[in-house]
Amino acid sequence: MRWERVLFSQAQEPEQSTEEAGGPGKRWGHTCNTIKGGRFLYVFGGYGKDNCQTNQVHVFDTVEQTWSQPTIEGTPPAPRDSHSCTNVGDNLFVFGGTDGMNLLSDLHILDTSSHTWISPLISGEGPEAREGHSAALVGKRLFIFGGYGKSPDDDDEVYYNDLFILNTETFVWKKVMTTGIPPSPRESHSCSTWKNKMIVIGGEDARDYHFSDVHILDTDTMMWMELNTTGHMLAPRAGHSTVTFGKIVFVYGGYTEAQKLYDDLYMLDVESATWTKVTAAGSGPSARFSMAGDCLDPVRSGVLVFVGGCNRSLEALDDIYYLHTGIIREHKQRLEKLPLRKKLKLKCQEQNLTLGHDKALVQVGVSARSCQPVPLSICGQPGSESYPYKQSVPFQGKPMFEARLIENSGDRYTIETIIDGEPLRGILFSSKPSTLPLPFSSSSRTRTCGDLSSGTPSGG
Repeated sequence: MRWERVLFSQAQEPEQSTEEAGGPGKRWGHTCNTIKGGRFLYVFGGYGKDNCQTNQVHVFDTVEQTWSQPTIEGTPPAPRDSHSCTNVGDNLFVFGGTDGMNLLSDLHILDTSSHTWISPLISGEGPEAREGHSAALVGKRLFIFGGYGKSPDDDDEVYYNDLFILNTETFVWKKVMTTGIPPSPRESHSCSTWKNKMIVIGGEDARDYHFSDVHILDTDTMMWMELNTTGHMLAPRAGHSTVTFGKIVFVYGGYTEAQKLYDDLYMLDVESATWTKVTAAGSGPSARFSMAGDCLDPVRSGVLVFVGGCNRSLEALDDIYYLHTGIIREHKQRLEKLPLRKKLKLKCQEQNLTLGHDKALVQVGVSARSCQPVPLSICGQPGSESYPYKQSVPFQGKPMFEARLIENSGDRYTIETIIDGEPLRGILFSSKPSTLPLPFSSSSRTRTCGDLSSGTPSGG
């Protein structure tokens, strides 16, 4: 494995800062999330510039190595740090954190296809205001665990080990009763997912005790289990960053008692419960905590990215590093063994999918009002005149429309519709060619309006 410090295409000098290159600048307590297979990296929030929290969104194109700050419609979240931000498809779900004075319990969604902030209508029993919690997505369920808050009675510090689930389709919160022995109350831990498992690592509690334990929640049975790990054991820490790549969880940095900061790299094989301390080639990040990371695979095969953080002098950092793991995903290993003809067919399918993402023929505007994602219905059959065009009224601010199917070419669907009195025609691509007779109505071909937009973020 090897480290690589990222240099920017806009940079005039090798050591130019991210801010000078159009990026977020010095930042800690922020989040970064990749979409489009690792092509675009979204950095949101955090503390640093002007010594205060921010709610700015910056986008890094990992292919062009350039930063942009897109214009975002809608009402943005309040500036914050120590929040969570979770991918749900190409939407980013932001929850909680602190604005520097108050703890937060609000939920906001960034629709990256339309660059619109959404404030969904939520119900149920949600988490109390908190920071330093963790979030993870399993299926369509968003899990929130732990964190730090304040008692509503006497304003005393409260450390949580409770668990909440948000249904990302109905926007209903639920407090979950689990079995087994849960992790002790903590904040500044990390949370990752592998298959149906949620993995909690480290953190600190109200006594400033730091952990190195690993707990796994089976999200089907809601049972906690502490993982009995072996190998070169991880030292206790909090404020570290974890990135999952298949069955491997990478852990970098963090802090412990006596203000000791780490610049070490570990990997945990979840299947074998084995820790490995990694010595990577090249010059890596300095010791730090409260950095953010994610995986850029498959756009950059086997590459992880780490952004910013805070150093021992409590100064925000603005550097970005790639970690080249050299790991190939299991499905890629299987592809290498395929005959050339099958490889060629798969390559053509991938090109069709890319065309569908980046060069869609239909552009649909989205209202900036509070709204929730809604599906696109595709009905009718090629050449049929029995199904007229229809455009439904907006549903909580986001238009839903029905389109007539003009042509079905296996994995390509030509549709027509009318929006705001303007006739539009577009093409949708599916990774799985249809085997259903026409007419049809299949959820595998549903799209939101935003999905028909171009996949490239618009610069601001």
